Amino acid sequence: MTPPKDIPYRVDMARSVSNSLSLSTSPTSHFHSPPSSFKDRPQYNKQLKPFQRESIKVLLLENVNQTGRDILEQQGYQVEFLKSSLPEDQLIQKIRDVHVIGIRSKTKLTENVLKHARNLIVIGCFCIGTNQVDLQYAARNGIAVFNSPFSNSRSVAELVIAEVIALARQLGDRSMELHNGVWNKVSNGCWEIRGKTLGIVGYGHIGSQLSVLAESMGMSVIYYDVVNLMSMGTARQVSSLEELLGAADFVSLHVPELPETKNLFTSKQFEQMKNGSYLINNSRGSVVEIAALVDAMRTGKVAGAALDVYPNEPGGNGPYFSNELNSWTADLTKLKNVILTPHIGGSTEEAQSAIGIEVANALVRFVNEGATLGAVNMPEVNLRSLTLDEPNHVRVIFIHKNVPGVLRRVNSILGNHNVDKQMTDSRGEVAYLMADISDVDQGEIKDLYQSLEEDSSRIRVRVLY
Repeated sequence: MTPPKDIPYRVDMARSVSNSLSLSTSPTSHFHSPPSSFKDRPQYNKQLKPFQRESIKVLLLENVNQTGRDILEQQGYQVEFLKSSLPEDQLIQKIRDVHVIGIRSKTKLTENVLKHARNLIVIGCFCIGTNQVDLQYAARNGIAVFNSPFSNSRSVAELVIAEVIALARQLGDRSMELHNGVWNKVSNGCWEIRGKTLGIVGYGHIGSQLSVLAESMGMSVIYYDVVNLMSMGTARQVSSLEELLGAADFVSLHVPELPETKNLFTSKQFEQMKNGSYLINNSRGSVVEIAALVDAMRTGKVAGAALDVYPNEPGGNGPYFSNELNSWTADLTKLKNVILTPHIGGSTEEAQSAIGIEVANALVRFVNEGATLGAVNMPEVNLRSLTLDEPNHVRVIFIHKNVPGVLRRVNSILGNHNVDKQMTDSRGEVAYLMADISDVDQGEIKDLYQSLEEDSSRIRVRVLY
């Protein structure tokens, strides 16, 4: 068995962050086979560059991890890095000339912002969610969006386990009391988690990992999901949310932010929970109606809660978690046995390193090769990389409106050349075509580019050579 290797990390750290990145962290990542010994010589990929384009400018906001920054800088891109998000007026000024922008969860790339980004071709969300980006506007303007939906799954699952134990033992209250000089050694209302039932709402990558960890600590696991999913270990899927709430001692939420999940937990759901049970939400702030949670805890229906996400969150670090942000904040913070954390579910060195690597590599593949595997708002299209044995080849990328007749016109333009390989796919109103053409000289590249630019259905044309 190959021993684990440290992630290459350039910043000075007290220790290296170990990560088994040989394993896929995403359905769009692939295992790589070793080079075949039957080939006469290795095939080296050709480094493509854009036609009629200045150096690639990259803007990274919100303290994107060093691993991602290193990957982008190694490509020779002009990388500007900022530790915080920007207010809209400053963001509009910064985004005007960049080709690539990398953000986390605080930066809002609305239509009003994106319409000023005249050179932008791709957005990297160095996080799970993409609701901070106007995905439809980006797609209609040929801007691909990538994220890292699974790299922090383990970090979130471990946080939930810590919260389950902390709530069961009222550790938050005991710690706060002792910080204030009060010695309060009690056992009333404190429990072991062994033999208790954990109910998981949403059995995706985080929920299933949590399931395994909880079972290893002696908990019984039930889960509810809108689709039928194979269980891990001895976990059992239940047929309804109400059934889960009536049986679980601890309820942990792991659902996406969708219209169907907004206020998924209201007073009705709290009434369906077991008396003295616990709620944990590390998914999205819109899922739980906090005022209803406050009422349920005041009556004793819910014995404790851990929240890492909120309907409205501050734009940066500081003393901003107040009633001005959310009207129930003061009531929530006065409750006993409530753990409040500032959206740190995925905030570990390991998760941020993995996210930096996954998203930065996706950005590089899109900029250098046009590959859209893993894009959340574009058709997923990819072709084998061009090699140094193909010196006079060019790659044509044509993003266009998904309407009849476009392919006929495009193929008539490409038909005067030898098309080695071609792939096209559509997603909603947008279609994406990629083709590799051989034996093309500089003058012909210009003609190809101009002909495609003049097509009435064009959204964006890129020619890489």
